[in-house]
Amino acid sequence: MRVLLRISRPSSLLSSHPPLQTPSSTSIRLAIGRTLGAPPSNALISPISRPLSLHRREFHHRENANGIYSQDTTIYALSTAPGKAAIAIVRISGPACIQIYQCLCPLKPLPTPRHAFLRRLYTPHLPPSPSTVLDSGALILYFPSPNTVTGEDILELHIHGGPAIVRAVLEAIPQCTASTSGLVSGGRIRYAEPGEFTRRAFSNGRMDLPQIEALGDGLSASTEQQRQLSVRGTTSSLASRYESWRMLLLHARGELEALIDFSEDQHFDESPAMLCASVEKQIRKLRTLIEFHRTNALRGELLRSGISVALLGAPNAGKSSLLNRIVGREAAIVSQEAGTTRDVVEVGVDLGGWLVRIGDMAGLRKAGVISAAKAGSVTGLADAIGAVEQEGIKRAKQRAFESDVLILVQDASADLDTEVTTTVRQCVNSGINVVVAINKIDKLPSISTSKSNWEETIQSTFGIGSDRIFFIACKPSPTPNADLSTTDPGNIQAFLQGLIKTFKSMTSALIPDFDVSNTTTPPDPSIWQESLGATERQRVLLSECLDHLDTFLALVSAQRSTSLHHKTHNLEDDSLWERKLNVGTETEGGEEIDIVVAAESLRAAADSIARITGRGEAGDVEQVLGIVFEK
Repeated sequence: MRVLLRISRPSSLLSSHPPLQTPSSTSIRLAIGRTLGAPPSNALISPISRPLSLHRREFHHRENANGIYSQDTTIYALSTAPGKAAIAIVRISGPACIQIYQCLCPLKPLPTPRHAFLRRLYTPHLPPSPSTVLDSGALILYFPSPNTVTGEDILELHIHGGPAIVRAVLEAIPQCTASTSGLVSGGRIRYAEPGEFTRRAFSNGRMDLPQIEALGDGLSASTEQQRQLSVRGTTSSLASRYESWRMLLLHARGELEALIDFSEDQHFDESPAMLCASVEKQIRKLRTLIEFHRTNALRGELLRSGISVALLGAPNAGKSSLLNRIVGREAAIVSQEAGTTRDVVEVGVDLGGWLVRIGDMAGLRKAGVISAAKAGSVTGLADAIGAVEQEGIKRAKQRAFESDVLILVQDASADLDTEVTTTVRQCVNSGINVVVAINKIDKLPSISTSKSNWEETIQSTFGIGSDRIFFIACKPSPTPNADLSTTDPGNIQAFLQGLIKTFKSMTSALIPDFDVSNTTTPPDPSIWQESLGATERQRVLLSECLDHLDTFLALVSAQRSTSLHHKTHNLEDDSLWERKLNVGTETEGGEEIDIVVAAESLRAAADSIARITGRGEAGDVEQVLGIVFEK
């Protein structure tokens, strides 16, 4: 049997400040699984192998040593925005909440928990009198631990929002020490660091990291879709899903650990081959679910950071006019002169609840000869492209390739420009969503005939369906046209609804056909809608997890291929499996199989999942040992 010696600091040492120097003052615990070389002299304690409870206790200890945070420190802060207001809320968290109340409201009984009481606030340590009043009427709410947002005692002061009153109350709170009041000391009182209330909520198990990230998204949400995205993440179901995946990986690793260490002297209900095949099947299903989750996280990022839209077309096609109609103001200069826009003009807008960043860009064209009518002469004019326009075209292409949605604006009375055609095709081939807006249809003699011709041209040239081709007129026609709607002049609203439909398809959650925990019923769509709330940090860790799962599957697949190649051997024979399971041993087919490395891949994958919720490392010895001995 291979054993892992893990040296960890006993809990009694966590309260002592001097660092650990010798192994004699440590406790040694045995864990099966990986072999480990001698650690360096300065690395007796491995932070990777400790449970989260030890991480949290030492986290508190380090902060206390730096004077930042300890469990006996009470913090306070203004929870509402600064400035003049009807009401301002001061939140206090920590063991000194009752002490602060008794100093600010002398001779008044403590409010009933979770009930609002009207109180007059006085200057601490001075006899109550009209000259010592801080606020003549404040609502006081007291929330005892542990069922509070931070897991500690909470005291909220709803005071009048005048700047002078707020300043006086904030200055009085740190004076509520027990040195001169005769009260039982509740520790140090200080103003909270940024985000410290939330950090205490996490440290005391009241919130997990996905919920904290969703809370930040909710505070910065400016559109309806961003608000809905943040609400999805504030529930605990997202963290519960991550934890279920971590436990599945932990159980799979435990099965392999048991196979490695007890295959010689223990009886298993399944043969080693069947056991490995069962683990592989579970991991493949889990990998599919995580891949769906990661893809949905990318879609959710579009809601969080905004959808990038680029307006592309030839000069004087009406891109700037369309931008102005979308945003409802003159955001870009519009002129009859072609090539007015040279640089990218970025405008952010809330479009149907989606945050959209629209870029108006220079028109694309090749150097050539413009017509005599446009040139203002009879003979025509050589139309050369200057350095400034060339740079504008370069930036326009770059912005188009970086966009999430490309709107091709085409003059209905002109032919497709070759430069525009080439760029749009490249965007279509790279997977960018392309919407076509045929502009200036009010100038056409027969709109219905032109629509059919343009739809056929766009579909044959770019492969874009008719549901993403719109016919618009950015400027109202001076003469009524029977083919144009009177309720929607220029068909702009129909075009915007088509854009919103495109946004919705891009940001809807993908749902797998099965659930790894229940293969008999289809998965709940509402659960996968919550995966849109996964942040970029979570997505990166999910990618790391997928890399480790791919390593595991590659090892197991190589083992199965070798076994099939030598099908004349009995795979359930203990001696053959012992040769296959030894580290660094080649099988008869020349394939080197290492189940220990495969188990290590599962451990690393579980660690990536664990870091999403902040639970700690997935290799907690007690959990792995319980699974191993169960097997």
